[in-house]
This record gives sequence, C-alpha cells and structure tokens, in this order.
Amino acid sequence: MSNTSSHDERIATLTFASVYPHYVTKVEKKGRTKEELHQVIQWLTGYDEKKLQKIVAEKVTFETFFRDATLHPNARLITGVICGYRVEEIKNPLTQQVRYLDKLVDELAKGRKMEKILRVA
Repeated sequence: MSNTSSHDERIATLTFASVYPHYVTKVEKKGRTKEELHQVIQWLTGYDEKKLQKIVAEKVTFETFFRDATLHPNARLITGVICGYRVEEIKNPLTQQVRYLDKLVDELAKGRKMEKILRVA
C-alpha cells in the first residue's frame, strides 16, 4: 500500500461506521471493552458516546469525522508503525489522523495501559 493521493482520497471517503465495528471486534477479542474504546476515541477527538452514535448512524466519512473533531493536543505524541508506515511521518493530515486512531485502537487491543495510550504525563 502506498501513500498516494488515491489512497488518501479513499480514506477520506471511507465512513467511520464501516470501520467502527472492526475496532469494537478487535478490542473485545483481546479482552478490552467497548467503553475503553470509546474513552480512547473521546480522548483523541472529543466525541462523547452520544455524538459517536450519531456519527455511526449518519454514516459520516472520515473526512467529516476529523474535520469536526477537536483533536487532543497530545495527539502529536502518537508515534510508531501502523499499516507499514510511521505515523509521525505521514504527510497527509487526514490520513495521519486516521492512522492515529488506528494506532490507539491497536495499543488498546495489545493490552497497553490506558495512561500510556492516552499519553498521560
């Protein structure tokens, strides 16, 4: 997979609702909860439970999802490899934000402590 403009466009038009069930399945298979997933999503985006439900129901694209989000100031501290790319080196801001979320979900599923996931000092 390459970081081309077509890849970035595909991510922009992907709906959060199409990916969300996979996030839930991934974390629950590893013994984490949907509530923990929501805590991670809220930390990154500012979206509470009610807003998340609305986003899923309305089939909001990732472009709109992140455009309307209030990204946590410590999101820039999310580093590492996801989908073969270093998150901190991704040039397209939207693609980077989606990969931030993927990285946090991955860390949750791997059993990392919530304080570490949420970049608490």
